[in-house]
Amino acid sequence: MRLYPMMVNLEGKRCLVVGGGRVAERKIDKLLAAGAEIAVVAPSCTAAVAKWAREERLFLYRRPFAPEDTRHALIVIAATDDPDVNLAVYQACASHQWVNIADRPDLCSFTVPSVVERGDLQIAISTGGHNPGLAKKLRRQMEAHIGPEYEEYTAFLGAMRRRVLELSLDDRQKREILSALLDDRFLCWTKSGERERRDLEAERIIENARQTGT
Repeated sequence: MRLYPMMVNLEGKRCLVVGGGRVAERKIDKLLAAGAEIAVVAPSCTAAVAKWAREERLFLYRRPFAPEDTRHALIVIAATDDPDVNLAVYQACASHQWVNIADRPDLCSFTVPSVVERGDLQIAISTGGHNPGLAKKLRRQMEAHIGPEYEEYTAFLGAMRRRVLELSLDDRQKREILSALLDDRFLCWTKSGERERRDLEAERIIENARQTGT
């Protein structure tokens, strides 16, 4: 079965995580970053999960899983070290719910990719849950190639794009400006800290386009 890749807005969406160990903690951390409304069910949990509960960033229920826990959750994640519990979580879910079962890709309606993150830039790597080790290896390789400068570079390009789209130019001219701003020299100047040089050249390109378009 071929999976459909997509980025999902989880702001305010209800998510259930069954389990409170290290695997669950990593999944919860990503859900928190996405702004999800999270309930965690586990007899015990890591210090980080307990801290998030004290900070009221999630709801923590220190008890074994019950089938009714899945009610109203958009996303359900089973991340315990007990295969029977994980299977019970899967069996309690309805067909319309998105389910991820640790170490059981055959039961998952979605898998969580390995991700390279640089600010707003996210690059997801997936093997469909069949070889997480390969996904992690490729992520490390990409992290070495796509450095931290890409966070600022992505923000710069985003700001430039918003500005260009507001210009009184036709679509062709706007595309030409945006294409010119993708030149590698803007990335190099960002990486070397030459922000003034980068910004001045961007202004020059925009101004030239405006004069040509008038």
